[in-house]
Amino acid sequence: MINIIGGIKKRTKIDVPPINVRPTSSKKRESIFSILESYGKKMNRNIFKHINVLDLFAGSGSLGLEAISRRAIFVYFYENNSNVIKHLNKNCLKICKYNRFKIINENILESKFKDINKKISLVFIDPPYKTTPFEKILFNINKSKILSNNAIIIIECSHQSDINIPSFFSCFNERKYGKTKIFFLVNKVVQ
Repeated sequence: MINIIGGIKKRTKIDVPPINVRPTSSKKRESIFSILESYGKKMNRNIFKHINVLDLFAGSGSLGLEAISRRAIFVYFYENNSNVIKHLNKNCLKICKYNRFKIINENILESKFKDINKKISLVFIDPPYKTTPFEKILFNINKSKILSNNAIIIIECSHQSDINIPSFFSCFNERKYGKTKIFFLVNKVVQ
C-alpha cells in the first residue's frame, strides 16, 4: 500500500495491485506536484482547482487520485488490465465518489479518446518503462481536441528513453530521479 501525500485525502492508503504495476514513488509524486504548484503560482492560477485530469496507464491510480485529493473535479483513468482495474476502482472509491471518476478499459495506443467529454487540463502518462509510446499518444491526444488551453502533460519514463516531443507541445521542465526521467509539457495552442 502507498499513501496519498497531499490535499484533503492526505495519508489515505491506496492499494497497489500485486501484478504488472510500478506506482510512482511518494518522493517522485511529491516532486511532480510541487513543480506543478510552482508552475501554477508563476502562471498566477491554482493548478488543480476545478480541473479535469487524464491518467493513462493508471495502475493504482496514484497520480490521478493525488490530483483529486488536491481539488481536481474529475479524473479519467485508462487501464486495460482487468485485475488491475478491480484495485483501481477500490482505490477511487476510497478517495472520491463514483461521479468524480471514470475508468476506461481500452488499449491506450489505439485510443482516440472518444469517451472523454470534458476538457482536460492535466495529463499523466506513465507506461511500463520498456514501453515508449509517447509520440503516438501525444499525437492522438492533440488530434482528439480534448485538451484545454495551457494543459499540462506529465511523462514519466526510463532515464534511457528518448522522447520526440511534437511541435504543438513545449517542455517547461525536465527532472531525473535515479532511473526515472520526468518531462513537464504544456500545449502551445489548442488545434
